[in-house]
Amino acid sequence: MTFEQFIFYLLATIATIAGLMMISVKNPVKAALWLVLAFISTAGIWIMAQAEFLGLVLILVYVGAVMVLFLFVVMMLDINMAILKEGFTRYLPLGAMAAAAIFALMYMVIGPEHFGLEVTGSPVVHPANYSNTEAIAIPLYTTHAYAFVLAAVLLLLGIVAAIALTLRRRPTTEVRYQDIDKQVKTLAADRFRMVKMETVIEKDIVSKEEDDK
Repeated sequence: MTFEQFIFYLLATIATIAGLMMISVKNPVKAALWLVLAFISTAGIWIMAQAEFLGLVLILVYVGAVMVLFLFVVMMLDINMAILKEGFTRYLPLGAMAAAAIFALMYMVIGPEHFGLEVTGSPVVHPANYSNTEAIAIPLYTTHAYAFVLAAVLLLLGIVAAIALTLRRRPTTEVRYQDIDKQVKTLAADRFRMVKMETVIEKDIVSKEEDDK
């Protein structure tokens, strides 16, 4: 076994254990941390496969942004663990069958008979000046440009839909809203009014004491 194979099996073992721990632990924060470890080990495997750009994106985007946001949301929510545990035993057989079906489908697609080294061969060793980012960017922005733009539009629709679902307008009796259009149309005469009042002269302390006597 070479050193590269040892690192590959080590990272694959860490990713497998982290994935199992992620779905088995009871604390959602710990599950998110195990998922971060699975992402990091998977990124190491991608880097070994000379997909440096994908490995760095997995760390920067998923670990550095998505998982941090997920941790903030989980820690801010008041999660009732008793409710989450309800129905676990009842739905366990259905979950086990679904997991077995997914594993069987993955084995049929990426099994050793269809995706092994005997079929695909060893990966091509690129020179030191090879740019993985350029190799991905050229077909992405030329051959698959329409699919790339369509994916961006779908993500934008997802963002708009999420904002629309979470935007709940409460009645004005409970919360005050700012009407920008009304504020812009307000005239200066409506905002400022001169009021004439009589002059009030405050007496000295000695004069006040004499008046009290």
